[in-house]
Amino acid sequence: MNTQTRERDIAELSPGGWVLWDSTSPLEQAGAREDVALLGIPIARMCIEEFDNPRERILLQNMVYAGAVTALLNIDPEIAAAFIDERYQRRARLREANHHAFRLGEEYAREHFAYPLPCRVEPLEGTLDSIIVDGNTATAVGCIYAVATVAAWYPITPSTSLMDAFSAFSRRYRRDPESGLTTGMIVQAEDELAAIGTVIGAGWAGARAFTATSGPGLSLMQEQLGLAYYTEVPVVLFVVQRAGPSTGMPTRTQQADILAAAHASHGDTAHILLFPGDPAECFDFAVRAFDLAERFQTPVLVLSDSDIGMNDWMVPRLRWDDSYTPDRGRVLGAADLEGVAEYHRYADPDPDGVTARTLPGVSPRAAYFTRGSGHNRLGGYTEDPDEYREVVDRLARKHAAAARRVPEPVVERRPEAGVGLVTLGSGGPAVREAAELLRARGVAADWMRVRGYPFDAAVHAFLDTHEICFVVEQNRDGQLRTLLLESGANAAKLGSVLVYGGVPVSAGEVVESVLTRLRRREK
Repeated sequence: MNTQTRERDIAELSPGGWVLWDSTSPLEQAGAREDVALLGIPIARMCIEEFDNPRERILLQNMVYAGAVTALLNIDPEIAAAFIDERYQRRARLREANHHAFRLGEEYAREHFAYPLPCRVEPLEGTLDSIIVDGNTATAVGCIYAVATVAAWYPITPSTSLMDAFSAFSRRYRRDPESGLTTGMIVQAEDELAAIGTVIGAGWAGARAFTATSGPGLSLMQEQLGLAYYTEVPVVLFVVQRAGPSTGMPTRTQQADILAAAHASHGDTAHILLFPGDPAECFDFAVRAFDLAERFQTPVLVLSDSDIGMNDWMVPRLRWDDSYTPDRGRVLGAADLEGVAEYHRYADPDPDGVTARTLPGVSPRAAYFTRGSGHNRLGGYTEDPDEYREVVDRLARKHAAAARRVPEPVVERRPEAGVGLVTLGSGGPAVREAAELLRARGVAADWMRVRGYPFDAAVHAFLDTHEICFVVEQNRDGQLRTLLLESGANAAKLGSVLVYGGVPVSAGEVVESVLTRLRRREK
């Protein structure tokens, strides 16, 4: 909270709540409410009196808040003290300053307020097998386990921490035992165009390569993503979605890059998309993205958002199967090419429409010319309509086949439910809670969280078996709904609940929006 927004923040609080605020500056009369408890602490004044460094006087106000909250919610102060020790273990002066600020808030709350508050926290049982992690870190761990060896990116909020984490993990776990050098290559490129170009080149050469960006970076990468799609080069792109094109709102969360990602490029293009719903799925889907990219020889885009990517979530401990073998897809080695009269890169598709690729240098027989312009099934230049259609139709067939291999949706169904709620990504917890609240108010509702595109049969089955489905997503234009309609969903049965103000969707917003729309349908 700050003095510029606190009156509005207090106005938005539910009745019966508590407000912990800095009473150094008085609260405007408009901010006073009789139905909430105002707990004022002169935090700024305390920090001015206790600390000499002007910058620390500002930063340590947060620790005063933390100390007060710890007392008011009955949190064990030793837990907080351990976090401070861990965070500042090599900076003794800052460690002691943070401990001091924390104690200031804790002692003030205990002396001036009745504590703990009726809304308090208690240790949660059954969490020994859970961890707290953010989505960007979990994604970076997944890339390590997926044996990704090349990463290139240009910094952009909120995806930069993903690449920072991957760099740190690579330095720690990817060292040659003899030389001590880090294996693989990590490049901070001069811009997003260079980043995606580096990744495409590495993928063409046989490396598992990826980049990470957000909406503006995705816009700049579109042309080269089209090149990768049309030349059928495996590429993995992590898009951590945000709000707004520049600073400020990009610290907020949104899901407004869905259509841009699905059709990123010029011309007729359709990409495979994965939608993780929490950091645990970020880890799992990172591995699956590389397998899908190489299995189908195409770009795969993993769309999380700022809420998942940068916030800490409690999730089950990450699991790994040591028997995992990367799915490299149809790759021909020197032995496979023995006896082959002539190799053609885009000929002889399998039932999924995937042709066999080769890697540079494996054999003189493996050589082929990669062209970004129109080519025929033999890889030669063409402007012949039939030859061109043959190639792009096979790409469409390949994309459709991916529906059987993307992650299935998470679905909770009840036989009598006529209303379905559909969402993706970080909207899952709120939509699940909304379904329960709607049932309590007499509306039988199911919910589904979509996890991959193209949509598999389970997604269509959910839509078909409900009278009306509301697609809950965090963008203005109903982009997930648009993809569902493109895939054959019935427009008359598909409504929208759109939340796009930059803050995560809440169950209450979903419930009220759904009830309002159902009343309109009845009229």
